[in-house]
Amino acid sequence: MRTTGDRIRHTLGFEIIGLLIFAPVATLLFGYNMFEMGIMAVVGSVIATVWNYVYNLLFDHALLRLRNTVHKTTLIRVFHAFLFEGGLLVLFLPMIAWYLSISLWQAFTMGMAMSVFYLCYAFVYNLVYDKVFPVPHPQQAQHP
Repeated sequence: MRTTGDRIRHTLGFEIIGLLIFAPVATLLFGYNMFEMGIMAVVGSVIATVWNYVYNLLFDHALLRLRNTVHKTTLIRVFHAFLFEGGLLVLFLPMIAWYLSISLWQAFTMGMAMSVFYLCYAFVYNLVYDKVFPVPHPQQAQHP
């Protein structure tokens, strides 16, 4: 399993890079000003950061219990990304509607567009992260 420090590095890297990409793209895509999208991005990032840490910890424990390993195949990564984004959408949707004074349906469509972006981003980010910072094998973890 990954260490707490590794999980924090993973989460912070994901959110910082995501913010740098998302805020300008959302400004162009949704037609709101950069300040509004920046606030949305930062609040969403805080929600996502907490969710990311909790979700990945729970997901790895479930994998360990079900498969005796935390190694993620490409299919498991796809499943992992969809579940993560679905949970995040449920957590973030009310905030979008409230902050932008839009209907839940409008917030849902905006949230879905955001989810598609972050779904693709999460898939690529996690594949790259696993290559750059691989999970140590049990023998490596015992011998630092």
